[in-house]
Amino acid sequence: MNSKRFNALQDWLQPHLSIEASKYVAITNDASFRRYFRVTLADRAYIVMDAPPEKENCRPFVDIAQRLQASGLNAPRIVASDLEQGFLLLTDLGSQLYLSALNEETQVENLYGDALAALEIMQTRTYSEGLPLYDHALLHREMDLLTNWLVEKHLNLSLSSADQDSLEQCFELLSREALSQPQVFVHRDYHSRNLMVIPQHNPGILDFQDAVKGPVTYDLVSLLRDCYIAWPHERVNGWAKHYYKQAQQAGILEGVVDETEFLRWFDWMGIQRHLKASGIFARLYHRDGKAGYLKDIPRTLNYIVEVGRHYPEMAFLQALVSERVLPACQQ
Repeated sequence: MNSKRFNALQDWLQPHLSIEASKYVAITNDASFRRYFRVTLADRAYIVMDAPPEKENCRPFVDIAQRLQASGLNAPRIVASDLEQGFLLLTDLGSQLYLSALNEETQVENLYGDALAALEIMQTRTYSEGLPLYDHALLHREMDLLTNWLVEKHLNLSLSSADQDSLEQCFELLSREALSQPQVFVHRDYHSRNLMVIPQHNPGILDFQDAVKGPVTYDLVSLLRDCYIAWPHERVNGWAKHYYKQAQQAGILEGVVDETEFLRWFDWMGIQRHLKASGIFARLYHRDGKAGYLKDIPRTLNYIVEVGRHYPEMAFLQALVSERVLPACQQ
């Protein structure tokens, strides 16, 4: 953060929090251009978000934070904002990520139980009207990230015309399956690096500004087939089946689909998400100079290999990833 912008941030904050520059503690940044600071005043901590307006738009963050709070979920409250400058003052949800807490058997079950309960609230009570739609074009733009950024840019692999046609057929099948699902509020990054462990009203929910209206299994698979931590297949399926029953009772899926079809939706939605995420991790390195996500690509691709082998329609994609893309990444 340059000194001119930091001075502007301090000037803006002065009426809200009278605080010295030395009291700003930088927090590890995320995959965006946003920067965060923690400030403490009179034993109370706040988070300051710096989102340069030429790179980031704060308005969706404010909108979605208010939607989540209105439905009873634990998202940061906006204490003050200057949307033109790209500054937000937020309540602090603490510093313990789910990712660092998922290590003890009993706690894992409790933490996922809380996250699944919050997901049900998002899908039943959080207002989704007016959000961008997770439509055919967006689904395909996301899957193209794999081809453009990981396969071609990062690995320098070339695909024949026949390969590209076969890949596009898989993409089309995946998008049709996604669009056939009930469409609900979708956080779009609901995983262990965006959920905070909170003593009461767990979890704290972050990084929701890209929310859309889209497929019912998207956030579920983001959570359970997480790009940053992997669980055994049977355990994940057990959690997914539990959520299927939960969603039926809540009226999200009542009379819509049986468990077998729901698990197929879950699997195929995961393939779409992991194609996208693998491409984004490569883009973060090449476009934004962030190398830290490269180590997560093999885990993310492994989901495609493991799940794809159960579906003959995904045979080409599964073979491409397992025989060409994943080995090239590991080299």
